[in-house]
Amino acid sequence: MSRERIVIVGAGFAGYQAARTLSHRVRGAAEIVLLNPTDYFLYLPLLPQVAAGILEPRRVTVSIPGTLPRVRLVLGEADHVDLEARSVGYTGPEGDRGELRYDRLVLAVGSVNKLLPVPGVAEYAHGFRGLPEALYLRDHITRQIELAAVTGDRAEGAARATFVVVGAGYTGTEVAAQGKLFTDALVRKQPAWRRTDKPRWLLLDIAPRVLPELDHRLSDTAQRVLRERGVDVRTGTSVKEARPHGITLDNGEFIETHTLVWCVGVRPDPLVTDLGLPVEHGRLRVDPQLNVVGHPDVFACGDAAAVPDLTRPGHFTPMTAQHASRQGKVAGRNVAASLGYGERQTYKHNDLGFVVDLGGVKAAANPLGVPLSGPLAGAVTRGYHLAAMPGNRVRVAADWMLDAVLPRQSVQLGLVRSWTVPLDSSSPELARVPGAPRKE
Repeated sequence: MSRERIVIVGAGFAGYQAARTLSHRVRGAAEIVLLNPTDYFLYLPLLPQVAAGILEPRRVTVSIPGTLPRVRLVLGEADHVDLEARSVGYTGPEGDRGELRYDRLVLAVGSVNKLLPVPGVAEYAHGFRGLPEALYLRDHITRQIELAAVTGDRAEGAARATFVVVGAGYTGTEVAAQGKLFTDALVRKQPAWRRTDKPRWLLLDIAPRVLPELDHRLSDTAQRVLRERGVDVRTGTSVKEARPHGITLDNGEFIETHTLVWCVGVRPDPLVTDLGLPVEHGRLRVDPQLNVVGHPDVFACGDAAAVPDLTRPGHFTPMTAQHASRQGKVAGRNVAASLGYGERQTYKHNDLGFVVDLGGVKAAANPLGVPLSGPLAGAVTRGYHLAAMPGNRVRVAADWMLDAVLPRQSVQLGLVRSWTVPLDSSSPELARVPGAPRKE
């Protein structure tokens, strides 16, 4: 007799944990298929450390075939779901088309970059949602410092040594904090550096403070560390236009720069809105057991799902890795229960706190609601990441120890070109054309 097939779309925090939980629960009694564009789970919170040269790229990737042996990986990106035919259509990595039939479906497609209607952003900004973007940004920053060191044009040197990050949430704050330390270290190793000033970093956000989603005490700690480090933090500020060699702010000021990093935020993957089912701000509505209403064979979790927050009646859980990871586990248990393995669970989770790595020994954290700063917060932050990672813990810890005692290797690898990492890969009309390099 043929086995039931469970198809999981997406291997982010939610999808990976759903697959892992299911593989333990059903233990071969059902076929588990994981559809994902890459063969790894990406631990996004440590991506800024890849861009800053602290961690090697493979440290933040966890092999799917190597850690989920009872799960069949299919490489591809889902672009269509037929709920009546119970099938998922996808495009493979080399452009081939495929289709997967399912008996149970878990939608964990996550989120994509949020673009605002700002002229020039899609063409000239760097996104920061994946490994290619982090690798490219590391090369780009290194190149700008090296070119600034040797140019005889003072204005050009200042522009190349100016880095602008838009979005002062988790990612933008960490990119600016880590980036400033990285460029200062690069300058110290540049014999040709003749400038009297250090590289300039700006962190912009329309919100009134950095990390607006967190407690004021954590926000104040992060802002103080950034400013002490020399980052120009400008809140209540937005970008009006982006150009090849600069940006115009909403107050009319023009800042010459060759680097604009777009960390404004994320939005749910458009795939879920194409289903024609009820959504909440682009997220698929589900019940507290993560079932899509009216479709008992379909579950959704993570950023793609509007999950009722039972700790705050009337609200939905925020789009965080902490919720996505735990929702993935509950989705896995409930899918298994629908096949007769175990009991269903209702999703309910109180936040355990948040951590923000500010580089060096600095961090801001509030484990279990206790606000921390300084080296203690740094230790808690790194401990949290090691505990949350599903693999590579020893390698990550080893890289941290080496970074503490040895200088970083600052060379350009030249592996990723700018036009291969479009800011919004989910919108083809905004993607850069392959083979058409942009101006540096």
